[in-house]
Amino acid sequence: MYPDGRTILLTEGALRTRYRDSFEKTALLAPNQTYEIKIPLWETSNLFKAGHRIRLHVTSSNFPRFNRNLNSGKAMAEEGEADIRVANQIIYHDRAHASSLLLPVIAR
Repeated sequence: MYPDGRTILLTEGALRTRYRDSFEKTALLAPNQTYEIKIPLWETSNLFKAGHRIRLHVTSSNFPRFNRNLNSGKAMAEEGEADIRVANQIIYHDRAHASSLLLPVIAR
Protein backbone atom coordinates (compact mmCIF):
# COMPACT_ATOMS: atom_id res chain seq x y z
CA MET A 1 0.00 0.00 0.00
CA TYR A 2 1.49 3.29 -1.07
CA PRO A 3 1.57 6.20 1.39
CA ASP A 4 -1.23 7.89 -0.63
CA GLY A 5 -3.53 4.84 -0.20
CA ARG A 6 -3.09 3.28 -3.64
CA THR A 7 -2.65 -0.49 -3.60
CA ILE A 8 -1.38 -3.14 -5.97
CA LEU A 9 -1.78 -6.89 -5.79
CA LEU A 10 1.59 -8.56 -5.31
CA THR A 11 0.56 -12.17 -4.83
CA GLU A 12 -2.43 -14.31 -4.02
CA GLY A 13 -3.37 -17.73 -2.79
CA ALA A 14 -6.56 -19.72 -2.70
CA LEU A 15 -7.82 -22.68 -0.74
CA ARG A 16 -11.26 -24.24 -0.78
CA THR A 17 -11.48 -25.11 2.91
CA ARG A 18 -13.17 -28.47 2.32
CA TYR A 19 -9.69 -29.54 1.09
CA ARG A 20 -7.74 -28.00 4.00
CA ASP A 21 -6.61 -31.41 5.29
CA SER A 22 -6.62 -33.51 2.13
CA PHE A 23 -7.51 -33.32 -1.55
CA GLU A 24 -8.68 -36.96 -1.44
CA LYS A 25 -11.17 -36.67 1.42
CA THR A 26 -13.23 -33.53 1.87
CA ALA A 27 -14.28 -32.13 5.24
CA LEU A 28 -16.80 -29.29 5.52
CA LEU A 29 -16.48 -26.56 8.12
CA ALA A 30 -18.93 -26.57 11.01
CA PRO A 31 -20.56 -23.26 12.03
CA ASN A 32 -19.13 -21.49 15.07
CA GLN A 33 -15.98 -23.64 15.15
CA THR A 34 -12.42 -22.37 14.77
CA TYR A 35 -9.98 -23.98 12.35
CA GLU A 36 -6.34 -23.55 11.55
CA ILE A 37 -6.13 -22.79 7.85
CA LYS A 38 -2.87 -22.42 5.95
CA ILE A 39 -3.15 -20.63 2.61
CA PRO A 40 0.03 -20.75 0.56
CA LEU A 41 0.76 -17.50 -1.26
CA TRP A 42 2.41 -17.73 -4.63
CA GLU A 43 6.05 -16.71 -4.64
CA THR A 44 7.01 -13.13 -5.33
CA SER A 45 9.71 -10.65 -4.44
CA ASN A 46 9.23 -6.98 -3.73
CA LEU A 47 11.06 -4.06 -2.16
CA PHE A 48 8.89 -2.13 0.29
CA LYS A 49 10.03 1.46 0.52
CA ALA A 50 9.80 3.61 3.63
CA GLY A 51 6.22 4.73 4.26
CA HIS A 52 4.68 1.79 2.40
CA ARG A 53 2.53 -0.78 4.20
CA ILE A 54 1.56 -4.41 3.64
CA ARG A 55 -2.15 -5.20 3.45
CA LEU A 56 -3.68 -8.67 3.61
CA HIS A 57 -7.10 -9.13 1.99
CA VAL A 58 -9.17 -12.20 2.97
CA THR A 59 -12.32 -13.03 1.03
CA SER A 60 -14.64 -15.92 0.22
CA SER A 61 -14.42 -15.37 -3.49
CA ASN A 62 -12.39 -14.06 -6.38
CA PHE A 63 -14.88 -14.78 -9.15
CA PRO A 64 -14.41 -14.87 -12.12
CA ARG A 65 -10.67 -15.39 -11.56
CA PHE A 66 -11.40 -18.56 -9.57
CA ASN A 67 -14.50 -20.78 -9.57
CA ARG A 68 -17.43 -19.52 -7.55
CA ASN A 69 -17.87 -20.85 -4.06
CA LEU A 70 -21.57 -20.73 -3.21
CA ASN A 71 -20.84 -21.99 0.33
CA SER A 72 -23.56 -24.63 0.10
CA GLY A 73 -21.34 -27.60 0.91
CA LYS A 74 -22.36 -29.26 -2.35
CA ALA A 75 -20.00 -30.21 -5.15
CA MET A 76 -19.53 -27.33 -7.62
CA ALA A 77 -21.22 -29.29 -10.42
CA GLU A 78 -24.35 -29.67 -8.28
CA GLU A 79 -24.69 -26.04 -7.15
CA GLY A 80 -27.19 -23.59 -8.54
CA GLU A 81 -28.36 -20.05 -7.83
CA ALA A 82 -30.72 -21.25 -5.07
CA ASP A 83 -27.70 -22.68 -3.19
CA ILE A 84 -25.93 -19.34 -2.65
CA ARG A 85 -25.04 -18.78 1.01
CA VAL A 86 -23.26 -15.87 2.66
CA ALA A 87 -19.89 -16.73 4.20
CA ASN A 88 -18.27 -14.76 6.99
CA GLN A 89 -14.63 -15.11 7.95
CA ILE A 90 -13.28 -14.26 11.36
CA ILE A 91 -9.54 -14.01 11.74
CA TYR A 92 -8.69 -14.59 15.41
CA HIS A 93 -5.56 -13.03 16.80
CA ASP A 94 -5.24 -13.57 20.52
CA ARG A 95 -3.30 -15.82 22.90
CA ALA A 96 -5.46 -18.85 22.11
CA HIS A 97 -5.56 -18.25 18.34
CA ALA A 98 -2.26 -16.93 17.03
CA SER A 99 -2.62 -15.74 13.44
CA SER A 100 0.35 -14.91 11.29
CA LEU A 101 1.50 -13.84 7.87
CA LEU A 102 4.97 -15.22 7.16
CA LEU A 103 7.07 -12.86 5.06
CA PRO A 104 10.64 -14.04 4.47
CA VAL A 105 13.20 -11.24 4.27
CA ILE A 106 16.23 -11.39 1.98
CA ALA A 107 19.32 -9.72 3.43
CA ARG A 108 20.99 -6.99 1.41
